[in-house]
Order: sequence, then C-alpha cells, then structure tokens
Amino acid sequence: MELQVADTQSKMDVSDNAFGREFNEALVHQAVNAYLAGGRSISAVGKTRAEVRGGGSKPWRQKGTGRARAGTIRSPLWRGGGLTFGGARRNYRQKLNKKMYRLAMGSIYSELARQNRLIVLEQFSVESVKTKNLLGRLSEFTFDSMLIITHSEDENLRLAARNLHHVEVLPLKRVNPVSLIRFGKVLMTVASVKHVEEWLS
Repeated sequence: MELQVADTQSKMDVSDNAFGREFNEALVHQAVNAYLAGGRSISAVGKTRAEVRGGGSKPWRQKGTGRARAGTIRSPLWRGGGLTFGGARRNYRQKLNKKMYRLAMGSIYSELARQNRLIVLEQFSVESVKTKNLLGRLSEFTFDSMLIITHSEDENLRLAARNLHHVEVLPLKRVNPVSLIRFGKVLMTVASVKHVEEWLS
C-alpha cells in the first residue's frame, strides 16, 4: 500500500498490516471501551462497621443499666458508626490483550487512510511557540479538528497548540484509540508512520 507524502509530493510504501486492514468495528469498540474504562475512578467509598476505627469492646453490660443493649459503638445506628451498605471501591479496568490492541489500532489507522483523514508530511515543526506560526503551517489543510502526532516530544508544537481547542499535539507513545477517532484529521510525520508500521507489522 502507498501513502501520499503531502509536502514532497511523493509516495511511501507501507505495510498492509499497518495501514491496509479491514475495519473491525467490534474490536475497535472494545479497545475504546477498555481505554475509557481504565481512566475511570471512584472516590465515593463508605466504610462498613467492620472497617471503621474503634468499637472493639462492648460499651456496657447487656442487662441492668436501663439503657438499650449495645454491642459496639460503631453500629450503623450510632454517630461515627459504619455505613449499612457502604459503597465498595470498584475497579473498572477491562483486560485487552496486546495483540488485540495492536489489531484495533491497525484497524483505526487503516480506516483513517481509506477516508483520506490521514495527512503524512516529511517534517512538521514550528520555529517558536507562537500559535499564529502553527496556524500558518496548518492553513494549507482544510480541517475541523486535527491531531498532530510527533515522533518524540516537541515542546514548541505543544505550547503553540495549547490555546487551540480543535488542535492537539501528542507524541507517538501517548497516542490512543480515542484520540485517533475524535479528531477529523490526523497529521503524522514519515518517521512516525515508519514507527507505527514497524509496531503493527
């Protein structure tokens, strides 16, 4: 399979395993759900009477005091006691095998290439952190939103794009299924494409 390199008007050969796969909707859906589930957290955790501090001994004897019988000061009926049905800490993570994850990512990259949403450039950078410099570089492309994937951390690009809500810059190691799907166009350098091809082949 060939991908067009926009700034040099040339083409580069890439593996069909990386950019020529059929779109597997079920697998992509599973990968997206697993990624989103991994980011969930729960803070509403209540302690039951077995987990709260104190209440080790019976507060008073069973009979003869005139008061209601009590076995512990940490009863749910008492102030400072445990919750009757305290919420348990829950782990939302879903297991997704590495091979399945790679297949899902290959399916997404392939669909981006089929839909002409993948833009490949030989090099892409800005000289300074000015946002207008980045907008000038992007003005030759038509897009509603764009993800820029760099081969390594690029501080100038990251700072230049931080005020643009429709543009995001991610290094290749932080690219995930959700980020690839939510942007209209994905811009990659040739070095990034080769790295993805090597990873997915």
